[in-house]
Amino acid sequence: MSKRPSSRRTPDLLLAALLVLGSTTAEAGVGLFKLVQGPVSVLRGGQTLPASVGMAVEAADVIVTGDGAVAGLGFSDNSRLSLGPRSRLVLDRYQFDTTTHEGRFDASLSQGKLAVVSGKIAKHKTDAMTVGTPSSILGVRGTEFVVEVGAAP
Repeated sequence: MSKRPSSRRTPDLLLAALLVLGSTTAEAGVGLFKLVQGPVSVLRGGQTLPASVGMAVEAADVIVTGDGAVAGLGFSDNSRLSLGPRSRLVLDRYQFDTTTHEGRFDASLSQGKLAVVSGKIAKHKTDAMTVGTPSSILGVRGTEFVVEVGAAP
């Protein structure tokens, strides 16, 4: 009989994964998958693609993790996101100027767990990054945080 890890530990594990991911620069797209464990898919342009380490992340992608899956993403502004099992994240908007560090990063978590270490966009302008959930919008002020959204009844 196997023991299931405590869901209380998941945020700690997600943040630990973010620290390991480090920074990234994406040659194509706005970021890269740095960690993929278990079934993770990307909904892009009407297609469902299996995610893999090194795969480019594009603005407007929808990232979905399955049972027991996790995904770690690094973005061109050095933001790091980590998704827990059974999560759905929409990258609503991502713009970043590497010279001025100005930009905008908006995402929506409709289900699951998301850990974030914000990058240069949020550090440059305090209202330039948001994470929406079905019941709230979080303004990111240059910090680390975890968001959890339960499955719809």
